[in-house]
Amino acid sequence: MKFRSSIGMFVLTTLSALTSVLSASNYYCEEPLLTSLPTSSFKNSSKYSDRRSPHYAKLNRRDGGGGWSPSGEDQQPWLQLDLRDRLKVTSIATQGRWGSSDWVARYQLHYSDSGRTWRPYRQEDVIWTFTGNSDTDTVVQHKLPHSIRTRYMRLLPIEGSPRGGMGLRLEVYGCTYKSDVADFDGRSALLYRFNQKSTSTVKDVISLRFRSHQAEGVLVHGEGQRGDFVTLELQRGRLILHLNLDDAKPQSGGRSSSVMLGSLLDDHHWHSVQIERFNKHVNFTVDGHTQHFRSLGQEDTLEIDYELSFGGIPLPGKPGTFLHENFHGCIENLNYNGVNVIDMAKRRKPQIYTVGNVTFSCSESSSVAVTFLSSTDSFLALPADYSTESLSVRLQFRTWNQEGLLFSVALSHDPDPINLLLRLSQARLLLLLSGGPQNSAQVYSGQTLNDGQWHSISVEVKGEKVSLTVNNQKPVTMELTGRSQTPQRTTIYIGGCPLFQSNFNCENPSRGYQGCFRLLFINNHPVNFLQIQQENMGNFSQISFDVCNIQDRCLPNLCEHGGQCIQSWDQFDCNCSGTGYTGATCHNSIYERSCEAFRKTGSQSSVFTIDLDGSGLLDHAQVNCTVAEDKVWTVVGHDHMRPIDIRGSTPRSPFVLIFNYTISPYHLRSLVTSSEHCQQEVIYRCRKSRLFDTWDGTPLSWWLDRDGVKRTYWGGFLPGVQQCSCSLDGNCRDMNYFCNCDADQDTWANDTGVLSYKDHLPLSEIAIGDTNRTNSQAELKIGPLRCYGNRFFWNSASFYQESSYLHFPTLQAELSIDISLFFKTSAFSGVFLENLGVRDFVRLELSSPSTMNFTFDLGDGPVTITVRSPVALNDRQWHYIRAERNVKEASLQVDSLPLELTEAPPERPYRLQLSSQLFVGGTASRQRGFVGCLRALTINGVTLDLFERAKTTPGVNSGCPGHCTSDSVCHNGGRCVEERSSYACDCTQTAFDGPHCRKALAASFESGSSVLYTLQEPFSGILNEEARRSPAGFHDAEVAKSQEKVSFGFLTRHVPALILTAHTLDQHYMAVMLTTNGSLQIRYLMNKEKRTEMFSPKSGSLADGRFHWVKINRKGQELLVQIDNTITQQYSLSPGSALSPVRSVILGRIQGSDITDKELVHAGLRGFIGCLSSVQFNQATPLKAALQNSPLVTVIGRLEASSCGTISSPNTLSNTHIRSDDSAKSDRGKDPLKKADQNDLALIGGVVAAVVFITLCALAFIIRFLYRHRRTPAPSGITGKTHRPSIEPPPYRAALDLHKPHHDSKEYYI
Repeated sequence: MKFRSSIGMFVLTTLSALTSVLSASNYYCEEPLLTSLPTSSFKNSSKYSDRRSPHYAKLNRRDGGGGWSPSGEDQQPWLQLDLRDRLKVTSIATQGRWGSSDWVARYQLHYSDSGRTWRPYRQEDVIWTFTGNSDTDTVVQHKLPHSIRTRYMRLLPIEGSPRGGMGLRLEVYGCTYKSDVADFDGRSALLYRFNQKSTSTVKDVISLRFRSHQAEGVLVHGEGQRGDFVTLELQRGRLILHLNLDDAKPQSGGRSSSVMLGSLLDDHHWHSVQIERFNKHVNFTVDGHTQHFRSLGQEDTLEIDYELSFGGIPLPGKPGTFLHENFHGCIENLNYNGVNVIDMAKRRKPQIYTVGNVTFSCSESSSVAVTFLSSTDSFLALPADYSTESLSVRLQFRTWNQEGLLFSVALSHDPDPINLLLRLSQARLLLLLSGGPQNSAQVYSGQTLNDGQWHSISVEVKGEKVSLTVNNQKPVTMELTGRSQTPQRTTIYIGGCPLFQSNFNCENPSRGYQGCFRLLFINNHPVNFLQIQQENMGNFSQISFDVCNIQDRCLPNLCEHGGQCIQSWDQFDCNCSGTGYTGATCHNSIYERSCEAFRKTGSQSSVFTIDLDGSGLLDHAQVNCTVAEDKVWTVVGHDHMRPIDIRGSTPRSPFVLIFNYTISPYHLRSLVTSSEHCQQEVIYRCRKSRLFDTWDGTPLSWWLDRDGVKRTYWGGFLPGVQQCSCSLDGNCRDMNYFCNCDADQDTWANDTGVLSYKDHLPLSEIAIGDTNRTNSQAELKIGPLRCYGNRFFWNSASFYQESSYLHFPTLQAELSIDISLFFKTSAFSGVFLENLGVRDFVRLELSSPSTMNFTFDLGDGPVTITVRSPVALNDRQWHYIRAERNVKEASLQVDSLPLELTEAPPERPYRLQLSSQLFVGGTASRQRGFVGCLRALTINGVTLDLFERAKTTPGVNSGCPGHCTSDSVCHNGGRCVEERSSYACDCTQTAFDGPHCRKALAASFESGSSVLYTLQEPFSGILNEEARRSPAGFHDAEVAKSQEKVSFGFLTRHVPALILTAHTLDQHYMAVMLTTNGSLQIRYLMNKEKRTEMFSPKSGSLADGRFHWVKINRKGQELLVQIDNTITQQYSLSPGSALSPVRSVILGRIQGSDITDKELVHAGLRGFIGCLSSVQFNQATPLKAALQNSPLVTVIGRLEASSCGTISSPNTLSNTHIRSDDSAKSDRGKDPLKKADQNDLALIGGVVAAVVFITLCALAFIIRFLYRHRRTPAPSGITGKTHRPSIEPPPYRAALDLHKPHHDSKEYYI
C-alpha cells in the first residue's frame, strides 16, 4: 500500500512538473510592445505640458519634451497604456525624462481587460512596489515573477526625483498568446459528451481561467451512477472542489473530499485553476497556491456517465433548468485531459452540446468600484436634489471593518438641523436620525456585514418616513417629524466627513469607512465615478478610483497552532484563546518545555502540561512530573501498566503486547532526545519459561524499539547481547545460563531489569514465546518511560578564531522564527549566526560591547532591531538573547532589558526565503566572527547540538570553560556570575534571596497593612544601580505592546481580599483580588470610556489556609493566568487594550484612590490579611524592597517577615534566562555542618591552602626558568585543537582584554 502511494505521488509530481513546463511555453516572449503603438494608446491623469504628453514616453526616445511628466498638482498621477489586444506581459523597463532631472524612483503597476476595473500587480500577496530610476538615462528593467495577461496597463508613480520631479519613458515586453473564451450569462452551460456511455479514468487534468460576476456558481460537474462525482464551484467567492471515487455506500453518509481555496474570486479579474489527479492523489491549484489532498472512496478511478458539464449542472430532461446556481462570467482556455473544450464548441463539434446562450467573446462589467483608503481622511461629497421632499440612496459595499460611516446627509437646516446617517456598528447597519429630542431615532438591520462580500443597501426618505433595505430583505422604517425647513439642495457625504468642516455640514459620530463601493445611485441616477475623478465633480479625498483594493489577509491563515484569524481592512490579528500558544501569531507556547521547570513546586508528584518543543510543531501534552532522589522525572505511562499473566504461547505463535503511550510517538521521541537519561523497567517473572536458551540461538522472546526494530537484549544489559542483568551482576541462579529464566526450572524466577539505551526507548511491542509447556507460566509488567535532565541546556561550544564557524542546515523560517541563546565573551563585537538567501538574510550579532542587533531582510531592504545595554555585555558573564520575527512583528530581548519590538507594515513582503547553510559563530565571508562561548542555541523549538558539531570543526572546541555550568545552581531566576575561582548567584532581579536565591521573602499582613512601591521611571527595577547612574540606563520606555508579568504566593482565610493593584498616571489600573467565595479575580481598567474587564479563573476557594502560587502574564490583548501549576487559562481583553506605564504598585489596602469600582473599593478598604510571598511585578519586587527598607517603598500598618514562602516555591515560567537555573541540578540537600566541624575544617583548609600555595610558587619558578632557557621559540600560530592554551584568563588581564584590541585578545574572553 505504501509502495502504491509512493508511486502515485511520484506520477502526480511528474505530471505537475510536465504541465508546468508545457504551460511555460518554450517560445520567446520578450518582444517590445509599445514601439508600434499609436498616440491614442497613451493616456494620463494629467500632463505638465503638451511637450510632455504621454505618447512621448517611449523608451530611449528624445522627441517632444523627452518623456512624460504629470502636472505638479496631480496627487495621484498615472500613465495608461492600451496594448490594443490582450497580450502576455513578462517585463517592464523605465527611464527618466531625457535632458532633465526628472525620473520615477518607485512605482506600482495596475492592469485591466476593460480599462474600467483595475487590479494591482501583487507579489507574495502584497501590492508590489517596483524600484525605478535614480538618474535620467539608465534603463531599469524588471522581469515579472509571474507574467500577466492584459490589454490595459497603468503605471502609478509613487516617488519622483529628489532633485527634480517625475519624468518617465518606458517599454513593456511580452508576446501574443492563444485565447479561447466562452461567456456564460448565468443560464447557460457547455456539455462535453463522451463517445461511450461512461468514461473511467485513473488520471485527470482539468485547467481553466475564469472571471466571475457573482460569488456563486458551478464551473465544472460530472457524476456517475455508482456514486463517483467531481464538482468545482464558487461559494461566497471561494472555489470548492468536491471529489468522490466510490460506490453508493458513502453517499448515504454524505462523505466526500471537499477542499476550499482562494478568496474574493468574484472581483471581475482573471483567476487560474488547475486540478491534477492520479488515483486518489490530487493537486488543486488556484492562482499559484496548491493544496495536495487524498480523495475518499474505495476505488482509484473516477467513473463519469455520459457527460461533463461546464458552467452549471443541467437537470436531466429539462434543458435550461439547473440544479445549482450556475456560473455567470467568462471561462478561458478550458482543457479537460488534453481536450480544448471551448475550441471544439466554437467549431461546433458534435461532442459539445450548448445549453442556453453561450457566446465566444467576454462581456465587460458595467460597474466601476472605488476604494476608500483611510478611516479618518477618506470622503466623497456629492450634491443631491431634495426639492421634492424625497431622497433615495442605493449602493453596494464590501469591507472587513465592523465600524464605519457609509453616508451622512442633512435633511433640514436651521433652526432645527436634522441629519440622517447610515453607518456600520458592530458589523450591523445602523440608520440614525439626529437633531433634537423628537427626531432622535435609530434602527438596525443586517448581520455580520463585514464578511468581505458585496452587500446592497437602499435608503429612501419619502415624506415623514425613512426606510432601510439590506440585501433585498424586508425593509425597516422609522418616522421623521418636525422639519421646519426642507433644503432645496443638499450634500451627501459618502464614507466620511472632511477633517476641516468650516463650510460643511457633515456629522460622523464614529470612524470613517474603509472599503469598496460600487453601483451608487442618488435619486435613481447613477453616479459616474470616472467623471467625478476626471472632471472634479464633487469633493473627495483618499479614494482610489476604478479599483477595489480589498484583500483577504486571513488567506492563507498566518496564525500558527490553530489560532483564529480575525481581520480588518488593513491588518489581521490572531485569537490564540484555547490553543496553548501566545504571541502576535500564536507562535510561542504558554507551557514550559520540561518537568525541570516544576522542580520546586513542593509537589512530589503531579500531572503537568508541558510543550516539549516550545514553538515547534508538536502540541502540548500532559505528563507526570515526579521529584525523587534530587532529580525531576518525567513519567509517561501506557495502556498496560498492570502485571499480565502469560500462558500458552509458542515461538511461532507468541504472546504479543502492543503499547500505546499517553503521548504521541513524536512527543516520545522529542522527550527521549532532549533528556539526559531515560529508562524503562521490565519486570519478568517466569516458571519453566525461557527467554533466549535455544540450540540455534534464536530468541524465544523479544521486543520492538520505538522504530519497530526487533531487540533481543533484556532489561539491565547492553544492546546487541542476549543476556539479562543477572549475567552482568554475576548472580544468575544457574551460572551456565545468562538469564535466570533460561535455567528452565519449575520454580518462580525473576529476570527484572531496566532498559536505559535511549536510542531504543520506549518499547513499542513485546513478544513472549515459551509458555506452552506443562507448568509453563510467565508474568510480565512493563513500567512507564521515565526521563530526567535536559542534555541541551548546557550544550555549548567555544569559538577561538574570527574565521571559524559551525554550519547547520538552512533555517526553515519563511513565516516565523524565534532564536534564543546564551553567550559570554570579552570581544568587542561578533556575529552569533547568519543565514543568507538570494536577497533575503537574517543575522544576530553583537555590534559593540553594549549593542545587540537583530537584522533581517525580506527582499525590500534590511530591518534592524537594536537593544543598547547600560552595561557592557562583553564582561565574560553569561547573557541571554531572544530574537523573534513573524509576519506581524519582530522583537529582540537581552537579559531582562526592555523588549524592543517593531511592527511589520501591512503592505510589504512577509516571507523570509533563505537558501544558504546556517552559519553559527561566524559568517559566510569569514569576517566579523564571534570569539567566545555559545550555549543552548534554540531555533523554533529545536536546540542545535553545538557540542557534537564542534568536535570536528577547526577553531572551535566543545564545551565552555568556567564555573557556571550545569552543577552551578542559582534558583528562581537568579543569575550565575563568574568569579575568580567559583561562582555566585545574583538575586537582584528576583523576589528571592540567599546564596542560591532559594530563600523566599514573605511577610504577614494585618488588616490595614499596605506596601506602596513607587517606580521611578517606566521599567524601573529592571536595571541595577550601576545602570541607573549611567545615562544609557534611562531606556526608551515606549514599547509597541504593553505587558505585565506578575507572580506571587499567598496564604489566607479572609475574604474579600485585595492582594495587589498597579496604578498608572492616567488613573488606569490592574488589580488582583479574592472575591467573597475565595476565587481569584483579575480586573483591568484600561479605558475610562469602557467598563472594568474582569477575569475569574475556574478554581475552588483559594482562601483555604493553604499556600497558593499565582502567575499572571499579559501581552497586548492576551492574558494568561496560572494557579498552582494545575490551572492554566487564557483570556482575551477587548481590542485596543493597553495599560500605560505603571507608576506604583500597592500590596494590601488602598487608601484615597480614584477607583470607583464598588467591589474593588470594598475589598481595598479591608486589604489583605494573611501571608504574601515572593511578589514580582515585571522586574520590580515590592515586597522584597519593603523587607529590605528600600527608599522606594512606603509601608503603612504592621508588616512582619514570615516564613510562609518556604512551604513552596514558584514555578519559574519566565521567558528569559530565568529558565537557566531551573534546568540545572538542584542542591544535594545535605545536612548543614555543626559549628565544631566547621572550625576543624577551616583549620585543615588553611593548612592545605598554604601547602598548595607554596607548591604553586615553586612550580611557577621552575616553569619560568625553563622558559628563559628554551632553545627554540614557540610557534607563532596554533595548528591543532589539542595544543590550544587555556582560554580562562588570569584576573589581571581583564582590563587589558576589554579595552586593548590587540591580536591576541580574541582568545581571552571567559
